[in-house]
Amino acid sequence: MSIGPFFALIPMAKKLRKAEGEVQKVYLDSFRFAVRLTKHAGHVLVVSGILLVALGPWTWKTSWIVMTVVIMMSSLFFLARAFSPLLKKFMEVGHEREQLVKKLSWTTVAYILLLLLMLWFMVTKPALW
Repeated sequence: MSIGPFFALIPMAKKLRKAEGEVQKVYLDSFRFAVRLTKHAGHVLVVSGILLVALGPWTWKTSWIVMTVVIMMSSLFFLARAFSPLLKKFMEVGHEREQLVKKLSWTTVAYILLLLLMLWFMVTKPALW
């Protein structure tokens, strides 16, 4: 739930280039919903991660856990600073649609890559130090 919705948003961003009026509003609402869903799914991810560390064989100083936490904090900052202000700009009069769509597409892909990196650490559990 933290990463899946963003894969659906990539083709939606391309359709946003030509969308007008109510159709544009629906696409932007979909982006807002995906961001909200990701935030709440992140809560589940954090709680389950804390439980796994508390009940499992790992410590908080394990390299892959440290890297996962660092990436998670980065993704929270990225999510808060990248999507909401950008989506608000679409509602401004005289906005540069093509530029905003490009930035929204890049932001979506960058966020997916950030989450995939975090997922890689959680799955492969590499010993970095």
